[in-house]
Amino acid sequence: MMSIFIMVEVRKKEKENVGSLLRRFSERMKKSGVLIEAKKAQAYQKPETRRKRRQSALLRIKRQEDFKVKRRQSL
Repeated sequence: MMSIFIMVEVRKKEKENVGSLLRRFSERMKKSGVLIEAKKAQAYQKPETRRKRRQSALLRIKRQEDFKVKRRQSL
């Protein structure tokens, strides 16, 4: 698994308090996906397990779409 680290930089604006700066930093961290990648890298996951999780997620999405279509048809 190849990791690509993204630097998240937030510069303090003039007359900006620390709370606001921290909030902007947190938002950028969430949007960048750095935390998600770090959590994934904490434990090794076998390719077979990854494949099963991906297949179950795709199946879940398909079922949700089918449910939405059926619900629209009944209205």
